[in-house]
Amino acid sequence: MKTYFSQRTGRTCPAEEDYAPVTLQDSIEKTRQALDLAYAGFDNALEEDLIDSYIYEINALQKRYKHLTDLAAAEDPSQDPELNIHSPIRALVSHVLS
Repeated sequence: MKTYFSQRTGRTCPAEEDYAPVTLQDSIEKTRQALDLAYAGFDNALEEDLIDSYIYEINALQKRYKHLTDLAAAEDPSQDPELNIHSPIRALVSHVLS
């Protein structure tokens, strides 16, 4: 006997999807938010398997966050018109990283 399940959402038209290019800054922000949620889930987890899954998720998100921030640090600042090349923060960062 075969059982078929149908999942109808009640929408008659397909959902609009955002196909705008994802910026590096957006990816960093979404990863940071996911990391915050994973930490909150870890703090509230009671079962051993759930705790383990949050540990793996947090480790993966930390590595993703580090990779994205490394990419952001390696970007050419002359390509970003909003970045002021003579800002004191830029001088501090270049001093620390060099």
